[in-house]
Amino acid sequence: MVRFTVLASGSKGNSTVVTGGHTRILVDAGLSCRELFRRMALAGEDPATLDAVIITHEHQDHINGLAVTARKLGIPVYFTEATHRAWVRWLTPRRQMTYAQWLEQCRKQAAERQAEAQAAECGCDDAETETAADFDPVISAEAAAVEASPAGATPKAPDARIAREKPDPSWLPAVEFFEAGRPFRIGDIAVSPFTIPHDASDPVGFVFEAEGARMALATDLGYMPPNVKAQLKKLDLLMLESNHDLEMLRDGPYPWQVKQRVLSRVGHLSNDTAADFLESAYDGQATYVILGHLSESNNLPELARVAAERALSNHASLLANRLVLAAQDEPLSPIHLS
Repeated sequence: MVRFTVLASGSKGNSTVVTGGHTRILVDAGLSCRELFRRMALAGEDPATLDAVIITHEHQDHINGLAVTARKLGIPVYFTEATHRAWVRWLTPRRQMTYAQWLEQCRKQAAERQAEAQAAECGCDDAETETAADFDPVISAEAAAVEASPAGATPKAPDARIAREKPDPSWLPAVEFFEAGRPFRIGDIAVSPFTIPHDASDPVGFVFEAEGARMALATDLGYMPPNVKAQLKKLDLLMLESNHDLEMLRDGPYPWQVKQRVLSRVGHLSNDTAADFLESAYDGQATYVILGHLSESNNLPELARVAAERALSNHASLLANRLVLAAQDEPLSPIHLS
């Protein structure tokens, strides 16, 4: 079964569940873990069945609940390397460690945990009970120093600063890297990431394919470059940004600098730009078109819908498309594709 469930879409949080075969992927985790689970329950999705999280970019409305959700479920997170690096820096801005050092440390810790898990599965008598030290590099290093002390030596009291240091907030059960332009698979779902123009480190959109159905997610992009248009063809479902009404944005409450950012080529798509794509460059093959990432301050659902419907109605071949608007405060009913 192929299913596409939008849990939230907007500047306060974005998240979608893509299901194909026996695989379920959470695309972005922009809400708190508790809220994500609540939305999934409302939509009839079971968090325990998720196999992975995949991230479009590191802005907070896409990663706010990422770490807690991934840890609670024990599932891997897929990033581009630049997005992962930006996310780590956002979580640990004062950490005195290079990214390469941090990554190597995480790999070593993962290897140690895997070895311990394998030992436990084999029923080895010397397998140790997992403790907080296994997850905290500071505590682990301190324990190793004590073990290496000469016999009879009195261990030094831990430094007060180290004692106060918290576990690494960016620790994840597993991290997998991908690159835009290089398709890969997560279980039964084929994933084709593509570069989008947005003011993040390495932002991407996705085309997901499972059981012959193709679904695309393209939000948070300032304009529609040729590479994005090329990806959004021969789809069964298209989720496209329709962020703002130009007049509402220009007359709205945002500071001028923020308005300039939204209007820039690395900002967000307006209703007019989304409609122009649907009218002139879209092939019309999708059964469903979902308008997403609508601004609560600079747009109205009615304005976004009218612009898109007008674009679609100009071509008789597009009339079979079902237009749906994603919301910020409640999940959409799951869309099933055969």
